[in-house]
Amino acid sequence: MTSAPSVTVAEVRVLEGPNLYFARPAIKVSLELPGYLAAEERHLADLARRAGLRGSRPGQPGSEQRQRFVARVVERAVRRLATATGTSRLGVRSRPGSSPEHVVVAFVWRRRGRGQALGAALGPMLQAWLDGEDALAEQADLITHADPGPRPSVLVPAVPVASITGTNGKTTTTRLLGHIGMTAGLTTAWSSTDGVVVQGELVEHGDYSGPAGARAVLATPGLQLGLLETARGGMLLKGMGVAANDVSVVTNVSADHLGLQGIDTVDQLAEVKAIVTKVTRPGGWAVLNGEDPRVWAMRTNTRARPWVFALRSDSPAVREALDAGGRAITVLDGDITVINEKGESDRIVAIIDVPVTLSGLSQHNTANALAATAAALGLGLPREAVVEGLRTFAPDMRLNPGRMNTYTLRTADGGAVTVIVDLAHNEAGLEALMDVAHGLRVPGGQVHLGLGLAGDRTDELLESIGELAGLRADRIVAAHKAHYLRGRTMAGLEHHLRVGLARAGVADIESYETELAGLQALVPEAADGDVVALMCHSERQQVADWLAEQGATPDTAADIRRKVVASRGEHEFEAAIAELWDLTDDDARIRAAAELHHEHPHDARLAFEYAGALDAAGREREAIEGYRKALAAGLREPHRHRARIQLASSLRVVGEAAGAYELLSELAAERPHSVAVSAFRALAAVDCGRTPEAVADLIDTLLHHAGDEDTLSYQRALHAYAVELRAR
Repeated sequence: MTSAPSVTVAEVRVLEGPNLYFARPAIKVSLELPGYLAAEERHLADLARRAGLRGSRPGQPGSEQRQRFVARVVERAVRRLATATGTSRLGVRSRPGSSPEHVVVAFVWRRRGRGQALGAALGPMLQAWLDGEDALAEQADLITHADPGPRPSVLVPAVPVASITGTNGKTTTTRLLGHIGMTAGLTTAWSSTDGVVVQGELVEHGDYSGPAGARAVLATPGLQLGLLETARGGMLLKGMGVAANDVSVVTNVSADHLGLQGIDTVDQLAEVKAIVTKVTRPGGWAVLNGEDPRVWAMRTNTRARPWVFALRSDSPAVREALDAGGRAITVLDGDITVINEKGESDRIVAIIDVPVTLSGLSQHNTANALAATAAALGLGLPREAVVEGLRTFAPDMRLNPGRMNTYTLRTADGGAVTVIVDLAHNEAGLEALMDVAHGLRVPGGQVHLGLGLAGDRTDELLESIGELAGLRADRIVAAHKAHYLRGRTMAGLEHHLRVGLARAGVADIESYETELAGLQALVPEAADGDVVALMCHSERQQVADWLAEQGATPDTAADIRRKVVASRGEHEFEAAIAELWDLTDDDARIRAAAELHHEHPHDARLAFEYAGALDAAGREREAIEGYRKALAAGLREPHRHRARIQLASSLRVVGEAAGAYELLSELAAERPHSVAVSAFRALAAVDCGRTPEAVADLIDTLLHHAGDEDTLSYQRALHAYAVELRAR
């Protein structure tokens, strides 16, 4: 029979290193086979007999069984062609593609040219079989006479190498591991989505998370340690850049870039990420996230020993790793702790002393720190270098650009806004960003979000991210990435974000064409204690430059710790403050308060406590100046209210009763039933010659708070007397 074009070779791709199909170079052929999918069952049954597939059932046209049958036919065609060209043993694997007509087959190649020729010959071979003909001899002759081409040249590292992959956290983990390597005194180079970095200096800019990055790293003169961030795209399009590694790290797997290159599900994505573990040397370590079931399952298909990392020490994966003769790293009582196969614990460093964890606030960066620590120790780096590296790696624009970089930006009224700049390129990344934002805002503060994503996400994922943003941020603007639309229009991308936002009850948002413009719109509306979070990728440097122009300063580890404590409604020196008020000697209390204040001159709370110590010692004029400085520095509630009461009281004591009365009247309007405000205001009123009014105010306050029988009986009369007093 004859047929319209019903077999198409969509792509013949050369995979130069370990890949999804084999741990060595392979040819991947993508085929569109609508003719096979639609053919009559009896016709394909006859074809199967001719191809040597006895007992195969083609299934109904268009069925999943038919697709799997066709995949077997394709695999048989590859083997027939290989045998006809003198190759008796050939690794071949086939799998159904993302659509019913689509089948993928891969086979190992020994010479590039002939491998490509075999892939191209599949189309004519399969078409001939479908037409009841045989093109084996003809196609085999073409393959035999093709230019053999070069042999595979996969790099075999001569120095220790770690491969790091995952949906989120791989860049931060790579950078942290590189920092530890340099701290150990090793000549260290790494590749990532930002470029190729040698000893902390960017030498090649661009996305080098594939084989090109591996080649550049391993070509570094004097290299002693190579670190390879390994992304899904490189593994799917080219394969891995090295034949083996000493340590593999898989941070996590979640929905990202689905619908591309034949990867439609998270399970398929996990299969891709697992490639790095399959080439880890038997004496090496596979560092795996024990709290991600897909990642932890990768231990069953690697020759390496398992080293699990888990935030919870009671994770079942910890026990499973130790039972298998591996190791675990977790958090025990606030410390990063390694547990060996004997169950012995080694406390490495306290989480609060690891800046990248944001004082433990960032759960995902804590997980990254665990992974990097395990990888560093697995590579044989000295323990003391690991500890020092963890203590000195800060999440700033110098060491970890674009990943949870936090800034403090002063407002015109003396307050402070926190700005977070982070890639947050998918749902898990945004969730992590919102966790940190909520953990840094003061009680009652708001979270403002610049929402923006690249276009290579599914409609469903964009809508899910929009919904998540609407549920967790108080104010949102769209901050687009024009250079990363990747086939979408800005309006089309934003439409799907708005669908998700509407699910969360957000009716409308402002829209800006750039990340910087979105940030510039958010900052002026943020109040003291608020957090502005920006999902930033394409304009990282422009954003950093603008923040610097506005006077924003990068947060130090101490700054972050202070914000985390403040977000809990506490102060980092709460214990020291309590101790100074336990002192019975006024001079000793003043000295202690002054020392705290002078060590931290910009801390409004400590300025307030110092003023209070002066006030308590009868040094009201000095206290007045201190209260005013604390208020101007952005003192927050509840201490701001107390500072205004104490300022008014001190003003009255030094003879400025009118100023005290005016300030207390403002406070009374804000809190009309405050007994303390009413009492102090009454005292100031008496000093101002307004005794009847003072008594009237006290009567009203007493009436509001008292509930005894007498008060209720005479409430109307007492209120009338208060009105009469004010009339005088």
